[in-house]
Amino acid sequence: MSPWPMLRIWMPLAGLLWSASISSANASEWPTHTLRWVVGFPAGSSPDLTARALAEPLGKALGQTVIVENKVGAGGNIAADAVAKATDGHTLGLMINGNMTVARILNPKLPFDPLKDLAPVSLIGTAPLLLTAPYSASGQTPVQWLAEARQKGQQLSYGSPGVGTVAHLGMELLKARTGLDPVHVPYPGNPQIINAMMGGQIQLALLPPAMALTHIQAGKLRAIGMTSNGRSTLAPDVPSLSESGVKNYQLEIWNAVAAPASMPAKHIQKLSAVLSDIVRSPDMRARLFQQGWQVVGSSPEGLKNRIEVDTQNLGDIVRKQAIQIN
Repeated sequence: MSPWPMLRIWMPLAGLLWSASISSANASEWPTHTLRWVVGFPAGSSPDLTARALAEPLGKALGQTVIVENKVGAGGNIAADAVAKATDGHTLGLMINGNMTVARILNPKLPFDPLKDLAPVSLIGTAPLLLTAPYSASGQTPVQWLAEARQKGQQLSYGSPGVGTVAHLGMELLKARTGLDPVHVPYPGNPQIINAMMGGQIQLALLPPAMALTHIQAGKLRAIGMTSNGRSTLAPDVPSLSESGVKNYQLEIWNAVAAPASMPAKHIQKLSAVLSDIVRSPDMRARLFQQGWQVVGSSPEGLKNRIEVDTQNLGDIVRKQAIQIN
C-alpha cells in the first residue's frame, strides 16, 4: 500500500491538532492586555484601598498591568453599571454588598441587574461597622449616648456613602431597633463623611473600623459600638452595640471582585483562584487586616451564596423601612 493516502489522512488531522493546541494556549494566556479594575468610591475609601493593595500582585500573577479606575457616584452603582456593560473581557469591579445585592430592589429603574449582569469572582473580606460620633458628643457611656441621641431625634444627622449602601441600610435598621431618628445625608465616600463629622456637619455614622479608629485614637472621633454580635478582632477594645442593649442587631460590610456576566467561566475561575491565593498569603492577609478586613478569599460559588443570603437580609430592611431611590 502506498504511504501517500495515509499521509493525506494524517496532514488534516495534524492541522486539527495544531489548531486545538493553539486555541488551548490562547485560552491559558488570558489576559492578553491591561486589566481595568473599576472602583465606585473615591481615592482613600476602603474599596479603593483594597483594589490598590491587590492590583500589583494580581498583575504580576496574571502577567499584565492592572489599572484601578475610580468611577464615583450612586453608592458605587455607576461603577457597577460600567462593569456590567463591559464587553472587552478585561474589566473587573471591586464591589460592596449593596452593589451586588439590593441595588435593583432599591431602584427598579437601575440600568443593570446585579444578580444577572454581574458574575461573582471572589469575596475578599468582611467587617462589622463601627457606630461613630464626634469626640464632643454628650453621654459618658454608649448607653447614655444612645439615650441622649434618642431624645434629640431629627436634630441629629448621619452620613453614609450613598443610598442603599450597608452603612445607610444599617443605620435605618438601627433607628428601628433603638428609636433614634437622625436625618440621612449621603456623601461620595467615607473620607468625606469623616471630614463632615469632625467639622460638625453630621453627628454620627457607621464606618469601617480601620478608617474610624485612627481618628478615635487621635481624640477627634468617638466610638459608640460595633455592629458585630460580640467583640470584633478588628477592634477588641470597642464594645458591641449588643452590649449597650441593642437587640437583634448584627451587620457586616464586605468587598468582593465581580466581572461582567459575559466573561467566560474559565477566566472567572482563573481570576478567583489567583485572587484567593493572593489574599490568603500571610503578607496580604496582614495588610488587609490593617485596612480593616477579615480575609475570606472565596470561590465564585462562595460569593454567590453570600450574595443570596445578603439579598434576603438587606432586602428585608429595604422593604420594612420602605427605603427607595427616587
